[in-house]
Amino acid sequence: MAIRWGLCGAGKISHDFSVALKTLPAEDHQIAAIASRSSDRAKEFAKKHSIPKVYGSYEELARDPDIDIVYLGVLHTEHWKVGLLFLQAGKNVLCEKPFAMNSRQVKDLVEAARKTNVFLMEAIWSRCFPVHAEVRKLLAEEAVGEVKLVKAYFGSPQLHIPRSVEKELGGGALLDIGVYCLQFVLMVFNGERPESVQASGVLLDSGVDESVVVVMKFSRKRMALCAFSIAARFSNDAVISGTKGSIRVLGPMHCPTTLVLNDKKTEYPLPEPCLPLNFTNSTGLRYEAEEVRQCLLKGLKESPRMPLADSVLLTEIMDEIRKQVGVVFSQDGK
Repeated sequence: MAIRWGLCGAGKISHDFSVALKTLPAEDHQIAAIASRSSDRAKEFAKKHSIPKVYGSYEELARDPDIDIVYLGVLHTEHWKVGLLFLQAGKNVLCEKPFAMNSRQVKDLVEAARKTNVFLMEAIWSRCFPVHAEVRKLLAEEAVGEVKLVKAYFGSPQLHIPRSVEKELGGGALLDIGVYCLQFVLMVFNGERPESVQASGVLLDSGVDESVVVVMKFSRKRMALCAFSIAARFSNDAVISGTKGSIRVLGPMHCPTTLVLNDKKTEYPLPEPCLPLNFTNSTGLRYEAEEVRQCLLKGLKESPRMPLADSVLLTEIMDEIRKQVGVVFSQDGK
């Protein structure tokens, strides 16, 4: 049986997700419905992607009994409210990153999922890439000895994009791209809570973070360094340094196709898209879609690749970074 997807939001990421699903067998994945607050946008989207059902409200999608899982592709300022709508309606949810605006909102979503006994996952698609699977395998085999330092960099000039710079839209480098660096560190250290987090950054006039550097200390004298920026272009790679060598995930580290173990390079090519994409390597969204399908077939309520505990810890670390750097959103006061 094919997993029947309901898309919530007819924006750029939903477009790329739909294109990615087309690279998977139709007998495994189908897009059954699209919902947008603008029925015109929903109709246009449905036409482009051949989606049978169109809804001009999220509530209609939440009531549709023929949907196995909702892909939440709306702006992250909306994740908490719209996520709760679907979870309370008993729908399984794959929610785009960042999960929500702060850890309190994330805990609300996790609690709602547990209450209605449904599947919930933060769409950290990086975790589902073959490169990341290979990194985990190499770490389990202690291929580079004991890990001492993890470095992750992500810089992308996007000061011209309103959702990146405006506070009301949940802007800033941390929530948009820093999340990828931090989740990589947590993956390497198996979801362990750091002993300390030190962050320094510079803000835009709008009050959101433009560039941030984070140093984290973990048990057994292990450290991590992350740097992210929406003003400058970085190498966007990640390096794991151990006592016996290093693993390098070449840029783009958040959706990688190349891994270097010491001097040995391995490529993991992506399928070609059937339509132009909005974001880099977006056909790689297929990996998280298939991960969700496997979880649902096994009756799991969360993904072992991106457990809910990791999402909660990730957001708690982001809250702490914002506190140190001085970024406050209206959602923090509620």
